[in-house]
Amino acid sequence: MQVRRLSITAGSKELVDIGFTIEHSLALVGQSGSGKSLTLKTLLGMLPAGLDAVLECDAPFALKAGKTVALVPQNPFTALSPLTKIKDQFFVGRERVSELFALVGLDAALIERFPPELSGGQLQRVVIAMALSSEPKLLLLDEPTTALDPHTRGVIIALMKRLQEELGFLMLFVTHDMHSAERLCSEICVIKEGRLVESGPMDGVMAEPASDYTRTLIEANFSNREFRI
Repeated sequence: MQVRRLSITAGSKELVDIGFTIEHSLALVGQSGSGKSLTLKTLLGMLPAGLDAVLECDAPFALKAGKTVALVPQNPFTALSPLTKIKDQFFVGRERVSELFALVGLDAALIERFPPELSGGQLQRVVIAMALSSEPKLLLLDEPTTALDPHTRGVIIALMKRLQEELGFLMLFVTHDMHSAERLCSEICVIKEGRLVESGPMDGVMAEPASDYTRTLIEANFSNREFRI
């Protein structure tokens, strides 16, 4: 899937102007305010009022939110209604929910629970199951591990890698966390203030970053290199 150009403007001000290719799993990395979330919203067709977008894309499927494109949000605690049982927050039948729960490693009995009764890791698995319920061709991840502790973060990253291998969807992972990006994705694009800084295979960019900005992001995440995995 190639995004030849994704441009977002607010009046005469250009906020984002980038292009990228998702061959397997792409990490879109940058500091807060770099345009990562706006990029996701453009792919979902959900830009806020007052913003305009140009999207030139070559893909073997039409981009339809909730069908071919699905989102795993940043915070599972706010993505679900706390007063509604898990089973009533899915738009598929109970049998399909049970299948999805098995896929993400959850006990099917949890569908009778309310979200506050589940742990953060369990809730993140629930929203992943929801995203997969439409069998998407493209899965967008909006920093889905930032609200989790380090151990649970690693478990969720391993789960996403396995799910992609089993189901074959394309994945775009938006994050400022170079550590998680390196563990999850095979490709990387680094953006700053809405512009592409550099891109390429994950291993190559991490080993020999071409820009000072990328090098700064790496050093900020790996100031103590013995913790790299």
